[in-house]
Amino acid sequence: MIRPIFWEDERLYIIDQTLLPIEYRIVEIQDHLEMADAIRRLAVRGAPAIGIAGAYGLVLGLRPLIYSSNKSFFFSLNQISELLTGTRPTAVNIRWALKRMKDHATSIRNQPLPEIWRSLLHEARKIQDEDIANCHKIAKYGAELLPDDATVLTHCNAGGMATGGFGTALGIIIHGFQNGKILHVFVDETRPLLQGARLTAWELTEENVPFTLITDNMAASIMKTKKIDAIIVGADRIAANYDAANKIGTLGLAILAKYFKIPFYVAAPFSTFDENIADGSSIVVEERNGDEVRNIFGHRVVPDTYPAISPAFDVTPHELITAVVTERGVFRPAKSR
Repeated sequence: MIRPIFWEDERLYIIDQTLLPIEYRIVEIQDHLEMADAIRRLAVRGAPAIGIAGAYGLVLGLRPLIYSSNKSFFFSLNQISELLTGTRPTAVNIRWALKRMKDHATSIRNQPLPEIWRSLLHEARKIQDEDIANCHKIAKYGAELLPDDATVLTHCNAGGMATGGFGTALGIIIHGFQNGKILHVFVDETRPLLQGARLTAWELTEENVPFTLITDNMAASIMKTKKIDAIIVGADRIAANYDAANKIGTLGLAILAKYFKIPFYVAAPFSTFDENIADGSSIVVEERNGDEVRNIFGHRVVPDTYPAISPAFDVTPHELITAVVTERGVFRPAKSR
């Protein structure tokens, strides 16, 4: 099972996702500043994985303070949490994970600091283990929605690289293939950073799942000319009414799915739900550097003077979502097809 982040021999390591699939490199993360940088530059990405990374980043940041004062320790806990929370504005899982870590620390704040730190490390590992277990539950529930011998289409990467391990949308696909429910997968390349081409295709190759890589603008034609039984995507934040933010391009797929009468499924753990917002209009969409559009992995394809924008996500209205698959079961938004 692919784990994008892991604690081993008192050290924290990540797989640098910016280098895949050309190079598989494991990088040690030594403190919270390195973790914040890894999240910002997408060496760690995917909402659940970012939450786990944030929890471990807090642990790393607090390690030098275990022999300081209780006041200094908890002051730094808040400062480090605020820094890590600000790394990616759309994904809600990092806020959820860091709140859980802070609440846990507060509940044992009268214990010796080394014991508090060790307990926080245990909590971070628990968050990751729970996420992996949730992914397997999501996979089971999601596969049950599919017809036998299904062909599905997916966008971006919601696999083991985006979670604690195994994946949400891709977990459904891998589980479905292993249990004879899925025959083939169409993988959107997912411009501008090609997470589908680089990461999803790589994970499916590792799991021996048959797939065909397509450009994003082929999706409509594929839906028209091929028998697509379902579209399965992940999510970075889900509002109370089930509006869902996911990688840019997801909204277009949902609109196409409605036209072609193809079920559109969103797979995500409950940590991706934000009960504090009523609908998708309150979801902050991260705006990244326009160079991500002007360039392709450092290779200039247009002049730097061309205006370009790079919103990292879009928001799919709940009316376009057939069902949201979670570790607690399948939820069908009101007024969905």
